Amino acid sequence: MLDASDLDVLVPTRDRPAALSVTLAGLAAQTVTGARVVISDQSATPVQDDPLAATAVRLARHRGHRVEVLRHVPPRGLAEQRQFLLERAGRRFALYLDDDVWLEPAALEILLTAAVELGCGFVGFAVQGLSYLDDRRPHELTAYEEWNGGVLPERVRRGSPAWQRHLLHNAANPVHLARRADDGRPWWPYKVAWIGGCVLYDRERLVELGGFGFWRSVPPAHAGEDVVAQLRVMERYGGAGLLPSRAYHLELPTTVTDRRAECYDYVLDQP
Repeated sequence: MLDASDLDVLVPTRDRPAALSVTLAGLAAQTVTGARVVISDQSATPVQDDPLAATAVRLARHRGHRVEVLRHVPPRGLAEQRQFLLERAGRRFALYLDDDVWLEPAALEILLTAAVELGCGFVGFAVQGLSYLDDRRPHELTAYEEWNGGVLPERVRRGSPAWQRHLLHNAANPVHLARRADDGRPWWPYKVAWIGGCVLYDRERLVELGGFGFWRSVPPAHAGEDVVAQLRVMERYGGAGLLPSRAYHLELPTTVTDRRAECYDYVLDQP
């Protein structure tokens, strides 16, 4: 098996033991081993006390990954949990992986290969919902544009044409985009507004730009913390989505029910 010794996989979780088990099972089946998996557990019942989750942790360890489960309570918001994880990462690359995402076996290998070859601030797979396979939305795909000749820094803000790229990741749009653009390449980069659920950063660059340290300046109940981090990194170092996506959303109800406080408004919209 190949090696993932340059990779920290950072998994925030809260009260989703079954979904976390599926996520960890996907990691256990990867074609690369040697990753360090750090789980920030804010569940009412600790992950280690749930039979499904505990078994999945053991499975990932058995398959060659180092897995650490850290209790991190009380919750102080999504951004704080991500910052907590970032401060415990130390490898070249940090992959933020949500606890309701299953990865194809080649996903980590492709992410690492693309990150090295492209040399940008982040790469990622948009998570796709397979229940929407028959829901085709060509009007949401008009902003699609591939990166050719390298990934460049770019400033993306609300109201700009590039902001409309967020529609590319709705429903099963990544599946339809990949089928439309497939010409036999194992993977290719495209331009994004941001990516949710599965994003691999150059860790030092994310830290340089503040990571998620802005958590102190936003209300505890907030959303869009990953948007702020990615827009900052993209502006300095560039970022790209990868197709075909190897990440699948488990399509559970969202745990972020209060979206009135968007981090963008508190961080990027300030003078």
